[in-house]
Amino acid sequence: MSVEVRNDKSQNQYTILDDGRPVGFAVYQVSGHDIAFTHTEVDPSEQGKGLASILVQEALDDVKATTDLRVVPACSYVANWVEKHQEYEELTRR
Repeated sequence: MSVEVRNDKSQNQYTILDDGRPVGFAVYQVSGHDIAFTHTEVDPSEQGKGLASILVQEALDDVKATTDLRVVPACSYVANWVEKHQEYEELTRR
């Protein structure tokens, strides 16, 4: 399993690929100084492998490293993920 996450800016989403095949995405909307993650989805046949967690972590790491945007976890998965990973909570208070 070779996993890669990329920011597909033209589609406003981070996409996770497994061996080059898209298996999930996290949709976002940028407004002013906020980036709201509104929906996260992984192909049902790929669930249970931790891909959604990898996707969210890498997306938030990218936001942290390349922007000064404040993360708005509008998607319940992202909100729960941030709650479980307190070290990322500061992104919601930028």
